[in-house]
Amino acid sequence: MSTRTSRVLHRSLRETPPKAIGGEGVYLFAEDGRRVIDASGGAAVSCLGHQHPRVIAALAEQASTLAYAHTAFFSSEAAEQLAETLVGSEPGGLAYAYFVSGGSEAIEASIKLARQYFIERGEPQRRHFIARRQSYHGNTLGALAAGGNAWRREPYAPLLSGAFSHVTPAFAYHEKHDNESDAAFVARLAAELEAEFQRLGPDTVAAFLAEPVVGATAGAVTAPDGYFKAVREICNRHGALLILDEVMCGMGRTGTTHAWQQEGIAPDIQAIAKGLGGGYQPIGAMLASGKIIDTIRAGSGAFQHGHTYLAHPLACAAALAVQNVIREDGLLDQIKERGKQLEQRLTERFGNHRHVGDIRGRGLFWAIELVADRATRTSFDPALKLHQKIKAAAFAEGLGCYPGGGTVDGVRGDHVLLAPPYIASADEIDLIVDKLGTAVDNVLRSVNH
Repeated sequence: MSTRTSRVLHRSLRETPPKAIGGEGVYLFAEDGRRVIDASGGAAVSCLGHQHPRVIAALAEQASTLAYAHTAFFSSEAAEQLAETLVGSEPGGLAYAYFVSGGSEAIEASIKLARQYFIERGEPQRRHFIARRQSYHGNTLGALAAGGNAWRREPYAPLLSGAFSHVTPAFAYHEKHDNESDAAFVARLAAELEAEFQRLGPDTVAAFLAEPVVGATAGAVTAPDGYFKAVREICNRHGALLILDEVMCGMGRTGTTHAWQQEGIAPDIQAIAKGLGGGYQPIGAMLASGKIIDTIRAGSGAFQHGHTYLAHPLACAAALAVQNVIREDGLLDQIKERGKQLEQRLTERFGNHRHVGDIRGRGLFWAIELVADRATRTSFDPALKLHQKIKAAAFAEGLGCYPGGGTVDGVRGDHVLLAPPYIASADEIDLIVDKLGTAVDNVLRSVNH
């Protein structure tokens, strides 16, 4: 009989993680007495930190009134108010919200809505979706097929739809040629996307799907100026939709409510999650433009999709409270201010580090990329599992961060992602960088000897 410590199927089947027994602000408390700074908000989720009193109060009030009602029969006040908060002013033409339980579900809904839209427009031949390598769009089979994370895709490759193809990401550190200007890089990527439209047949492409700031797979990668304008223009020219995945980078994380607001364009469909509800309940959403929904309303009259927990009243109440706190406390301005501080501190600590090749990000969404050689941008041997060692060393220092491997191509490359809560103080930002610096140096010392 096998020995066991837990009946829970944990991420690692060989060890049971410590129990979290509480939290306050940017800290989580472990059963063994440790206090850990949640410097990545889990996976960029806990945007207001832990146990925020106004969110807890909103949850308690909703639970005392209505916990659940199926959307085939009822709506709820929490869902209606949350939708009004998110799309009442129709930002960028986004006019409707479809509430699900997480990011993967939001992407699945986005893909299906795009497909149904074209069927109802009389364009059923539009069956192809173009995304980018080194992207991540979720772990359900549809979302996984859309994503370009080679390591996550590999075991399930035979099950993934052939409707998705992938082009080069706007990842300047690795993809931009030496002596190539940003404008020339953007032009080359745009030409590649145009060529992919032509290869598939421009009238068979339903949508292009991308993260405005790439999250966990490549580590806070921003696109060069003009990239998303070029992408938007190509989609417009060929009648395809633009779907933006802001599951990780959205809802204030980069300093504006939506990351696309800094790119001078707007999507036709957008996926959000993580920072939407701050982890207080599982929630995600698909936001859709009026033209798409009006087309379906005038056609079949219903979106042919659904889940049991759509627009869950408790989840919507939690998300509404989170968004109210962000607005009422002026946290978007604080994200910009703390973001500048985080960039500055990371640059001071790692800018001349012989094994940190790139520091990148926006708002309170930053990453450092570890390299064996800065001059050649050569990655460390993947067998070292450097990112995992840094995660463990940081945790030992009382810091929760979000490292990733396979940064470059799904196999090579190590980065560490930081996504502190929007409520983090200046002192806490300093402490995060100090602890990360200690962890990185300790691991590199052991690796280099």
